[in-house]
Amino acid sequence: MTSTIKGELMDFSTPKVMGILNITPDSFFSGSRKQTETEIAQRVVQIMEEGADMIDVGGYSSRPNAVFVSEEEEINRLRLGLRILFREAPEAIVSIDTFRAEVARACVEKFGAAIINDIAAGELDANMFDTVADLQVPYCIMHMQGTPQTMMEHIRYDRLMPDILNYFAEKVAILNQKGVNDIWIDPGFGFSKTTAQNYEVLNHLEQFSVFEIPVLAGFSRKTMIREVLGVSTEDALNGTTALNMFSLTKGAHIIRVHDVKEAIQTVKLFNAIQQNNS
Repeated sequence: MTSTIKGELMDFSTPKVMGILNITPDSFFSGSRKQTETEIAQRVVQIMEEGADMIDVGGYSSRPNAVFVSEEEEINRLRLGLRILFREAPEAIVSIDTFRAEVARACVEKFGAAIINDIAAGELDANMFDTVADLQVPYCIMHMQGTPQTMMEHIRYDRLMPDILNYFAEKVAILNQKGVNDIWIDPGFGFSKTTAQNYEVLNHLEQFSVFEIPVLAGFSRKTMIREVLGVSTEDALNGTTALNMFSLTKGAHIIRVHDVKEAIQTVKLFNAIQQNNS
């Protein structure tokens, strides 16, 4: 299983680590918020030195009840962040975390991004699918109902896993018809799901292999960990590592994390287990 990124193939036969760079003042994990030039530069260097395969850059917090950010403000944040990022790490593979088509276009065409990571899978911008088809870059679609502001009001399902699988089947079919074939899927842990529903999806993660495309899992320090363990966001790293490892055993190809060093170690141990099995 591969994706074409910046003219080269990324092979998912071994899992990849996506490091998070938040150019926001209100992301749920305060330790991840980077706004000044120095903070952004230091974070980029840290992510790269710790061994991430790619960096996911966001200018709009998608936490529950997130503050609305205008398109202009989002682009301004990302322009600043990407300028600093590529100054510090010109070779970096960069994903843009946005649900807005024009933001995605600007980041790919003008600022050097190579992947689009859309939490809304085109639901919040009718132009997104056509934009991705035009840009021809890998496109990660996530499962969410509603918006970041309202998603926790939309947690009712007829049947959780079939509903989510059908959601992705419809999206992938439409994207394929438009000529988009480099698609990744993200089940959307923490988005429009209760803690119990998150664990149900995790326990059936292998079902997403039916699409034969990369699966991204993002648990990093989220409520589904904090609620079970009774810990703060700051103390949720151990739980994150545990779920990352479990997700890899269930077929995840990419883990999206705040803590790159620990995730890289998790992948190395997983690879060692897999090699021993063969």
